[in-house]
Parts: sequence; C-alpha cells; structure tokens
Amino acid sequence: MSIFRSSSSLDLRFFSKLSVLIIICAGFLIGGSFVFGQNGSLDAEINDLNLKIQNQKKQLDDLRERQQKYQAQIELKQRDRISLNNQLAILENRLAKAALDIDGVNLEIDKTSLEIKKIEIDSANLDQQVETKKQHIANLLRTIYKQDQVSTLEILLLNDSLTEFLNQARYLQDTSEEINNGVNDLKRSKEDLNQNKLSLDQKNSELLTLKNKLEEKKENLAYEQKNKNNLLDETRSSEQQFQNLLQQAKREQQQMEAEIASVERLIRQKMSEKERNRLNNGNNNIAWPVPSQYVVTRFHDPDYPYRRLIGEHPAIDIRAKQGTTISAAADGYVAKVKFDGSTKYAYIMLIHGNGLATVYGHVSAVYVMTDQYVTQGQPIGRSGGMPGGIGTGPFSTGPHLHFEVRLNGLPVDPESYLP
Repeated sequence: MSIFRSSSSLDLRFFSKLSVLIIICAGFLIGGSFVFGQNGSLDAEINDLNLKIQNQKKQLDDLRERQQKYQAQIELKQRDRISLNNQLAILENRLAKAALDIDGVNLEIDKTSLEIKKIEIDSANLDQQVETKKQHIANLLRTIYKQDQVSTLEILLLNDSLTEFLNQARYLQDTSEEINNGVNDLKRSKEDLNQNKLSLDQKNSELLTLKNKLEEKKENLAYEQKNKNNLLDETRSSEQQFQNLLQQAKREQQQMEAEIASVERLIRQKMSEKERNRLNNGNNNIAWPVPSQYVVTRFHDPDYPYRRLIGEHPAIDIRAKQGTTISAAADGYVAKVKFDGSTKYAYIMLIHGNGLATVYGHVSAVYVMTDQYVTQGQPIGRSGGMPGGIGTGPFSTGPHLHFEVRLNGLPVDPESYLP
C-alpha cells in the first residue's frame, strides 16, 4: 500500500481537523466572553458594595470629627479649675465620646465585612474563569493529541513548504503557551485575593476585639457615671462638700504613700538574716495578680481622669470584676493590710527580694495577715473598685485592681516587670 494518499482525502482530513481547532479556539474565546458577560451582574453588585464602603468611610470621617470635638472639650475642662461641675462635665463628655467610639468600631466592622464580601465575589468570579479556561485547554490538548495520530509526512504533504508547516506548528505552540500563562496569571491573582481575604478576616477579628474593649471602656465609664452619682450623694451637690472630699482624698493619698514607704523600710531593717535569705532566694519574678491582663490605666497615664485631683497614677489598673480573686505576684511577706470593711480605700502590701514590693489597691476582701509569708499565686484577697463599694475610696473609675510595683521604696512601671 502506498504511503501517499489521495490529495482530496488529505485535504478533507486537514480541513476537518483545522476546523475543529478553529472551533475550539473560537469556543475558548467565546467561552471567555461568556464568563465575562456573566460578570455584568457581578460588576453591578461589586459597584454597589463599593458605594456602600465609601458611604461607611464618610460616616467614619463624620464620627471622628465629632470624637475630636468631645476630646477637645474634655481637655479644656481638664485645664479648668477643679470643681464639682467641672468633674461632672468631664465624665459626661467621656461617656459621650465612648459611645461614639463604639459606633465608630461598629462602622469599621461593617465596612470590613463589605470588603470581605467583595473579595469573595472576586474570588468566585476568578474561580469560574480559571475552571472555564482550564477546560478549554484540556479540549485543546485532546485535539492536539488527536492531531498526533496523523503522520508527520501527511502533515508535510498538506503544506506547500516546510516553512509553512513549521509556522503552523509554532502558532499552535504559542497559542498553548499563551493560554497556559493566562491561567497561571489567574491563579496568581486568585492567590492574591485569598491572601487579601485572610488579611481582611484578621482585620475583622481585630476590630471585634477592639469592639469588646470599647464595650468594656463604656462599662468603665458607666461606673464613672455611677461614681458621679455617688459623689453627688456624698457632696449633696455642694461645691464646698466636694472640695472637702477632695482635700480628704489628697491627705489620704499622701498618708498612704508615706505609710507604705515607712513600713517597707522598717520591716526590711528588722528582718533577720534568715528572713532576708528567704526573700532573696524566693520566686521574685513578678506575675499577673489577677486572670485578666487588660490594663485600663497605665503607669503615670496622662489620661488618668483623677490625675489633677490626687496626683500621678503610681500603678497600673488591671480590669477585674468586683470580687475577683487576687493572687500574690511573687513570694514574699505581708508588710501591710489596711482594711476595715468600710468604703475607705483599702490595700495589701507585700515585700519581696531584690528590693521589690507590690501593692494591691481597692480590695474588697482580705485573706492574709501582716508578717505572713506567701508564695506566688497564693490568694491574698478580692478586688473591688465599685464606686461607693467596700475598700474603694472616694474616687474610682469602676471595678479593677490597682497594682503597684516598687523598687527600693519608689514606684516603678509594673508592665516592665510583668511577663
């Protein structure tokens, strides 16, 4: 049998296969157009989401402007003469600003949710495009495979020259590479979008955490509102009564500072060599005294609301619900317990090795006695701070633990010692 077939037979087979290739390539292009045509409704949805996101941004900008106005009013009042009306105005402005802060976070969360939804739509769209193009490439590869069933000699005989044959082969190769590169680009785009979605999910998680913190802040400020009512009850809305209470609080603060320094110095002097060794050989690494590690007010915090009333804040305030168990932050001796079950400010002081001491303020219950040796983590009392509650004192921002760390008798930043 001759290896040469009739020209008409070869022409027919060639044009048949060429037609299949043209149809598939056209199908690929049409298929791609169909996918993009389907995107009309998706584009409309994405545009709608973009408009909503822009609207959220505008509302956020408006909120921030109002927040700045409240903050300016707070700072102005803080520079004014200390008075009952002044303190009430500060509390009211802080409450109003906190409410705006929470509204702002809610808007941020809504905006991020819209952005996540937009990314999800883009990802689904790209998924569809990638799958469609992959299917067309698979069809093309199957067709190319079928073309391989025709001998090279037959294909050569169908072309006027070797150059024309090579050009056609190169065209098919270039087409395949171009399609493959297009799919790889889409895959990379999809990976980028997935990464963006992960970032937005993380941002959303952070915003939810921030929202919880702001809710806690609002709760704290609500306690400040309760403290305001408590102040009004104690002062009977009298400016003179408020000034008397303020002077009393300042005297108690100064007395406590002197008392703590004096007691620590005296006890360390009276300690035996054995007791000193026990302190220095104990666990002197400072640990968190309550389960929470959320600091409400920091050491020497410029935003401490009673800074101008009773002076710098020599501690950190750790969020703790009323009655939370307080644990010893390190091994040591109980140097001072000031607690009589009244609403007066109550505290526990421990001394440790290496010149360290810790003070636990606003206690509502006490489990230890003076001179008792305690170990790290041992319960020593319960937290307080509820305005008008046991062991709170005249000024409090709500339930928390006032926690001091002292080095050689002087207050230092507890956060530099905490893990």
